[in-house]
Amino acid sequence: MKSTKFSRRDFLKVSGLTLAGVAVTCSGLGYVATDAPTIPNPELTLRKDKTMTQTILVAYASRAGSTAEIAAVIGQTLAERGFNVDVKPVKKVSSLAGYQTVILGSAIRMGSWLPEMVKFIQTNQAALTALPTALFTVHMLNVGEDEASRNARHAYTAPIRAILPQATETFFSGKLDFSRLSLLDRFIAKIVKAVESDQRDWQKIHDWASQIVS
Repeated sequence: MKSTKFSRRDFLKVSGLTLAGVAVTCSGLGYVATDAPTIPNPELTLRKDKTMTQTILVAYASRAGSTAEIAAVIGQTLAERGFNVDVKPVKKVSSLAGYQTVILGSAIRMGSWLPEMVKFIQTNQAALTALPTALFTVHMLNVGEDEASRNARHAYTAPIRAILPQATETFFSGKLDFSRLSLLDRFIAKIVKAVESDQRDWQKIHDWASQIVS
């Protein structure tokens, strides 16, 4: 898949728009500019085999719904293999007690995992270190297999790997839907000529979920 890169001009545009966004936020229009449409955050409890004792948590952090939908498919794939699975927004996870495996996923925003997921990992580092843990990252840029794209992807999760060095990880291309973005995010996306597209490879997602627990 072809890698998408920012030119220096695009970077300056985004930087300028970020500063403009701060100015907007400080004005009376801030809420309108930064408030995104309400996106469903699925919370699923999947129990297909009552004799299965292993329960897997799939927790996610999503902004525009793409990561949430991927988390749901991962959960459903695991359930089809006979596992008990809970799929939850990370903000709804109060404890890791009762889980034998944890899968954590986040969208990328400004080159990093979303802050609520980072905070969760920092708070629960000891428990996560003691459990088999897998990570998935959902992103729209740096999706190629060239060295520059791979390095950029690894930079996304470097702070997370520093906390959970034992965790396995993968990367999934995401979806860009302007109707799911805030006014400010839509404005930035259009200025840098981002194109609405759904790049999610559902077979890749299904295959990863099928193999990760084994």
